[in-house]
Amino acid sequence: MKKQILIILLVFTATLGWGQVNSIDRLKQEIEQVVEGKLATVAVSIQGMEPQETLSVNGNLHLPMQSVFKLHLAAAVLNEIDKGKLGINDSIKLTPELILEYKNLWSPLRKKYPKGGKVQIEELLKYNVAWSDNVGCDVLLDLIGGPIAVQNYIHGLGVKDIAIIDKEIFLQSDWSRQYLNWSTTNASNSLLQILYENQNILSASSHQFLMATLKETSTGKGKIRGQLPKDAVVAHKTGSSGKNKDGLTGATNDIGIVFLPDNRYFYISIFVSDSKEDEVTNQKMMADITKLAWDYFQTKK
Repeated sequence: MKKQILIILLVFTATLGWGQVNSIDRLKQEIEQVVEGKLATVAVSIQGMEPQETLSVNGNLHLPMQSVFKLHLAAAVLNEIDKGKLGINDSIKLTPELILEYKNLWSPLRKKYPKGGKVQIEELLKYNVAWSDNVGCDVLLDLIGGPIAVQNYIHGLGVKDIAIIDKEIFLQSDWSRQYLNWSTTNASNSLLQILYENQNILSASSHQFLMATLKETSTGKGKIRGQLPKDAVVAHKTGSSGKNKDGLTGATNDIGIVFLPDNRYFYISIFVSDSKEDEVTNQKMMADITKLAWDYFQTKK
């Protein structure tokens, strides 16, 4: 009798495990169907709160980040603030010459300060992350020692599959240079997890500031947020290259933490690279994939 009970339990456990494995596998298959036939390289990494809730499609490919790296920069700057080397209320002077130098680059900050002015680091950080501001980005980079300082900081956190070589002003001046600042989507998810779990990485105040600012991101509303409920909370950072003269989009990216209504969450990183599709299609792929992940985790209550 005991042997029969043991056999039943083993069969039940094996069946339960098989169902869980196949459940995440089905999600992966559904994602592959979304990208099938698209003229683009699409990388996706998803990580739930449990180790088995992990999937990757092309997650180890080295793809251009574009403005996604502004999250990495923000974390590095906050680390310098935590060490006392900078103060979040320190004022930085934006000269008229600097503002003019960035006249052709995306910068809401430039529009706010068309003749330059003094700006606190806190404001630079918010513009850098939430508005993906290129002036704010490069000023912060110069403040902490350039792109290599950010790369070294991220590598020091244990996230190695990433390269940060150039400032925005150089990335935007030559199409090919965007490929110098690359990451994998697996590495992006790893960084999101490290920063969110915050095991002695940032101070409590810096961590709270970073997460709050990511939740205020105003760019890329059609990307991972595109098909989620309007009240869904998403802490994310986007990146975009635009099209070149041949109609190729180098990068349409978004990485973030998606919070479910019951306070569970999942990490998701999606890079659409070297796409010949239009921007609507690129972003719809990202929105479709995120909605599939949302529905999957919602059913796993």
